Formats: sequence, structure tokens, C-alpha cells
Amino acid sequence: MNETNLTSKIKTEPNIGNRFAAGLMDYIIIYAVTFFLIYTLGEPNDEGGYSLNGLPGLIPIAFWLIMTVGLEIGFGATLGNSLVGLKPIPKNGTNRKLTFGESFKRHLLDPIDMFFFGLIGIITIKNTDKNQRLGDIWGNTIVVKTSELKKTE
Repeated sequence: MNETNLTSKIKTEPNIGNRFAAGLMDYIIIYAVTFFLIYTLGEPNDEGGYSLNGLPGLIPIAFWLIMTVGLEIGFGATLGNSLVGLKPIPKNGTNRKLTFGESFKRHLLDPIDMFFFGLIGIITIKNTDKNQRLGDIWGNTIVVKTSELKKTE
């Protein structure tokens, strides 16, 4: 089946509420673990807070990478997306797990997409033909309901 047939069979929807909930779940976990690590492994700093310095400072970054990119390439979706019934796939509509590059590009732009309570992401999702946020556009991906993927199998 050629690429245009795959893309036309897969229906994309904005799913703003589900996508917001999925991102919120994922990043609540990521931030909770990060703050836990900072307070348990960190050292007091001059401002009265804690800092992670040196090699321990890489642990939160590695955890973010595992929770976003690792879960997507390993299981097909992050924990949040799985719980709300969404799955990121390549833009051509092939039902497969994302590659490291596709997933990494998607999530590298999360801070921009989530800026001001997700306003940038919401605007781009509502104004692109495949309901993509900036990370999806750069990563060449779309997000679909898992139920839509079952219809095309």
C-alpha cells in the first residue's frame, strides 16, 4: 500500500483534552522524580535550595529521556498517551513504533509546545491539517487514537 493510501485511511483528530491530560500525566511523573532526586541527591546551595552537580545532574535528563523517548520506542507510547488511548505514529500513517530520531525530535520541542499551559501546542494542533504540534511537525509524526489504528488493520 502506498503512503497516500495509508495516510488517508488514518483519521487524525485534535484530541486536545486527551493530549493535554497525557502530557500532564507524563510531566507530573517526570517533575516529581526530578524534585525527589534534587532533594535526596542534591546539595544545599547559596539561595537556600538544592542543586544537583556533576554526574548526578544527568540523572533527571536520563529519566526524562526514558519516560518520553524510551517508552515511545519501546512500547509505542508514553505512559500518559497509553492511558488516554493515543499513539504517535509516523506521518505517513504506518502503524509502527517511532524511531529514536522521530521520538526525540517530538519531545525536544515539548517545552515550546507546552509553553503557557500548552497554548503553542493547541494553536498548532488546531491549525495543521494532520492536527500536529510543533514537535510532531519536526519529527514527521501524527498522534492518533489507538481505536483508529485497530480499524485499519
